Amino acid sequence: MPTYTCWSKTGVVATEARARIAAALTRIHYDVAAGPRYFVQVIFTELDPDSLFIGGKPVTAEHVWIRADIRAGRTEETKAELLRQIVAEVGDITGVVAEHVWVYLNDVPGPNIAEYGRPLPNPGQEDRWFEQLPRELQERLRTIAE
Repeated sequence: MPTYTCWSKTGVVATEARARIAAALTRIHYDVAAGPRYFVQVIFTELDPDSLFIGGKPVTAEHVWIRADIRAGRTEETKAELLRQIVAEVGDITGVVAEHVWVYLNDVPGPNIAEYGRPLPNPGQEDRWFEQLPRELQERLRTIAE
């Protein structure tokens, strides 16, 4: 957690842009929300152009939709900064105008999420959670976080 799921029409987000977006979302989440890098997951899904509608009409322009399931407990200021930076970075990387980058932050209580085989902590309790993990898993997560 967080899980960032990105949807767009086929071809809007180039293959090489995906890695840049994943790196940007990981950095933004780490910098703004102070969540460990090894919690950040990014999933890309391309949709057929005839699958997207706004106001009941087919989407004709380039758009990117991002659903961010994040652990509950972040301040409104933190969430506003996440939104601001995500819209700007994804727009810069893809060339999609800011008005067409849609981002939805969804709060999920940490204990309602299982990752790495265990319920997650609430924000701010990551160190204690990490120390309770098996040593080999800690080592693997440290390499992801670098």
